[in-house]
Amino acid sequence: MHFESISKAATQTTMDPRTRKRHSPELLSYIAKELGRQLRDPQYEPHGGKEQPPKSVIGDARLSSDGFESGRVFGHIPGHPEGSRFESRAELSEAGVHRPTVAGISGSAREGADSIVLSGGYEDDQDFGDAIVYTGHGGRDQETGRQVADQNFSRGNRALAHSSLHGLPVRVVRGWGHDSPYSPSTGYRYDGLYLVDDYWHEPGRSGFRVWRYRLIKLPDQPEVERLDAESTEAPSAPPRQETTVQRIVRDTKQARRIKELYDYSCQMCGTRLEGLSGPYAEAAHIRPLGAPHHGPDTPDNILCLCPNHHVLLDHGGVEIGEDFSLAGEVGKLTVHPQHRISEEHLRYRREHYGTNG
Repeated sequence: MHFESISKAATQTTMDPRTRKRHSPELLSYIAKELGRQLRDPQYEPHGGKEQPPKSVIGDARLSSDGFESGRVFGHIPGHPEGSRFESRAELSEAGVHRPTVAGISGSAREGADSIVLSGGYEDDQDFGDAIVYTGHGGRDQETGRQVADQNFSRGNRALAHSSLHGLPVRVVRGWGHDSPYSPSTGYRYDGLYLVDDYWHEPGRSGFRVWRYRLIKLPDQPEVERLDAESTEAPSAPPRQETTVQRIVRDTKQARRIKELYDYSCQMCGTRLEGLSGPYAEAAHIRPLGAPHHGPDTPDNILCLCPNHHVLLDHGGVEIGEDFSLAGEVGKLTVHPQHRISEEHLRYRREHYGTNG
């Protein structure tokens, strides 16, 4: 599905403040503009839609280009529960747990990423078990495997961002070649479903820009049934299945203090949402909490935002300048006299999530 059609559909979507990932027309419009040209998709282009990189650079080392695009499954694969082991990538592919036999990312920019493999291919990967900081694809030397160029926000990297935006679960497989205490000593092991909680760019160990993705493990999920993409039978009624959406809710004393200071009005647009149970606003952390950002849960790192602008901030759709001007929006950030905002945290946000990165 193209971003244009997604944006059109998003205008008909009702915002639900309980859902962390929201479909914002403004955000989708920004992403379409920021990404520039529409990249070819393996589902519609010959040879997997893969552009040939320079001979000295592996541009798609983590991108699925094996043509496995139809009938993509987001969730567990029936018959292969968490902990299932496989001797080779060929077995993984045959089982449908991770279909590409070489690439580390299975996915497309239009659909999202359904699975990844941790196999030790990228020096910037970090594995904490229930949390993973995964490096995007591209920029490696073909012979040495070293990072020799900046990574672009394209194909597999876009697929993981799409999964983050839409809250799609990603199957994680660890291989024996991955230098981590959580990896198997031989073969490959399916380690369950993870959520792409955040993504950003920063200089990697070799000094080149890499895209990073923080994946958080989800609790055990029921297996999802794969729909037959080639079925021609007209469905009489959509099947109903109980699902659970996982999200982190942070409503600390500090966050409530900032919301009350602004009377639950968005600092970017001034919108104040009022429900039956009272006003609603979201506390947005300028420098994200937790590894690897380690932002503090303090007033100087918290903004009071409406759901739309919280999503735009999280996904790089709006940037706050040194003078509190808003790039991507009209006007300036409203700042209460009693609210001191850290210049250091704002700079960190611009450097890692900025539109000019």
